[in-house]
Amino acid sequence: MDLSFTPQDNAFREEVVDFIKNNLTDDLKQKMAENRNSYLPKEDHVRWQKALNDKGWLVPDWPTEYGGPGWTTTQKYIFDTEMANHNAPGVMPFGVRMCAPVIMKFGTEEQKKRFLPRMLSNEDWWCQGYSEPGSGSDLASLKMKAEDKGDHFLCNGSKIWTTLAQYADWIFCLVRTSNEGKKQEGISFLLIDMKSPGITVKPIQTLDLPAEGAQEINEVFFEDVVVPKENLVGEINKGWTCAKYLLEFERGNAYAGRLKRGAQKIRTIASAEIANGEPVINDPSFRAKLAKLEVAIQALEMTELRILSKLASGQNMGPESSLMKCRGTDLYQEVVELALEAVGTYGIPFIPLAHGQNDGVGPDYANGAAPDTLMPAKYRFMAAQMKSSAILWQS
Repeated sequence: MDLSFTPQDNAFREEVVDFIKNNLTDDLKQKMAENRNSYLPKEDHVRWQKALNDKGWLVPDWPTEYGGPGWTTTQKYIFDTEMANHNAPGVMPFGVRMCAPVIMKFGTEEQKKRFLPRMLSNEDWWCQGYSEPGSGSDLASLKMKAEDKGDHFLCNGSKIWTTLAQYADWIFCLVRTSNEGKKQEGISFLLIDMKSPGITVKPIQTLDLPAEGAQEINEVFFEDVVVPKENLVGEINKGWTCAKYLLEFERGNAYAGRLKRGAQKIRTIASAEIANGEPVINDPSFRAKLAKLEVAIQALEMTELRILSKLASGQNMGPESSLMKCRGTDLYQEVVELALEAVGTYGIPFIPLAHGQNDGVGPDYANGAAPDTLMPAKYRFMAAQMKSSAILWQS
């Protein structure tokens, strides 16, 4: 296993940092600093993603034939790490990082020509239709029906926890097209136009009370929605294969960069906050908690680098992507909880801020402490589901 970076890798790192400095404007920095869940209003994400696309860096994972930059696995890791280090906006993953690889592998040539260029140009935004009410961690128990009506499917059902569905032009859905055989059989992968008659999007209010423009998750209802047959990706009743393939891309992210930045913020807060007449950082119990967390983050980073070495040698990630998602989510929860502990009583009042407002109670770093702790409750629940979903790779 080779964990060293070459001079060329380090030069690329400098290029990425220069890009961020030149394109991460002061207003985007401010919005990201105030942000509760890494999601900004759509127009801000579009602005950032267009800058990446102009540079040729929007789709690091795409093959060059479709517009990818031809990066090595190491370059992709460096790019993700520096974006995290500088708290840059993320790329909305649902189209370019999740649905696109499925279309590239299982889609028709017509589907590739129709959908991929519009993802790249930010003309179409996507959301993910996997989870359903009552399904829990058993994704294969989904019930949303897609009845074969000859030249189209007629879809009825609902999806839940649908991130940014209020912005989406399209949704990729797992739907049930047959009840015969194993429940993993009879599932198909459909692309559905969100402007279709019969689709209703209802927001789900979360504990973190996101500011205006940052509302995140929704429930999506489908009532007699007509979907043309040409929007079926892969074979009918073979959508489980597409689902497993997509999850490798959903979960194969780098987490250590943002976690390390969070741990450093804890040190800054704990050095400024006073408890019992001394800085919080001087408390032995608090210091032990922080040291334990930093060691865990370093271990995660080494695991990421080990996986990076594996990928660089041509191997697939496989189930490690699910395990990394679970561990990364757990550690993020620990980071925000320890930050709230460091903030102390200033973390109790919480005023949901609109972008550009900084009139919260206490120091600036205290404003997000409470919602930052509440928001990952959803992700912790979802991570627990993903521990069960590791059986996907066995099914």
